[in-house]
Amino acid sequence: MIRRAVTGPRAEGRLPDTETKHQAAASREAGLKAGDVLTILVADFQGEYQVHIAAASERLATLRFALSLLSAPFAAAVALVGAKVMRPSALTSWAHIPSYLFALLLAFGLLAILPYLRMIEASISHVRTARAINNFRLLYARELGEACEGISWCPNLPVDPRYPEAFAPLSWPGINAIVLAVLEAGYITVGIVGLSRARPAPLLIAFGVIAVALVLFGLYYVRTNVSRRRPQPDNPLHFPRVET
Repeated sequence: MIRRAVTGPRAEGRLPDTETKHQAAASREAGLKAGDVLTILVADFQGEYQVHIAAASERLATLRFALSLLSAPFAAAVALVGAKVMRPSALTSWAHIPSYLFALLLAFGLLAILPYLRMIEASISHVRTARAINNFRLLYARELGEACEGISWCPNLPVDPRYPEAFAPLSWPGINAIVLAVLEAGYITVGIVGLSRARPAPLLIAFGVIAVALVLFGLYYVRTNVSRRRPQPDNPLHFPRVET
């Protein structure tokens, strides 16, 4: 007896439309509850806070690393004088300073740019997660607004998701970026002028330091502002955008 070949949705491994609808309805009934949403919010907040703390630690670590690189030429000069490879009197005159010391200044000034850029990225991540934490505070501040009117309570922490700004040159991250930019510019300028054996005119040194420092500070400005204007992630639920 020849059986007829089975065709249709079951033969292709698919369920009929009625069974699919029943399963979709069951999945909606077994969806997220209020307690599950609260658990997700707590986990999300904890993740944001951990990233916030890690970014602050990375910013300080990169600052220390950059300062360590900038102190290396002086440590090398002291070691060379201590080992009697170089006379101390050679450091008192520009013309008698060995070329390899100027090369060390130039090399470590360029190397310090890498932790400088990393510090900028860590600062951006730090303020971005701070804005996300403020958005979480805004969430519970709105929910507790009416309940706390009777006890005259208000949050003493910022609840503005647009604060702090990524580009803030007068904040401590901005001041660190300015100081590092000037120091690295000084190392690079003195290294180049010393290797070229040019006369160290004050105007020449000042112009070189200002020019290189403006380039480095321009990197800080571009990175902090470009990070605010990157393409935003997809928003399929059409939540209002509160972050700048």
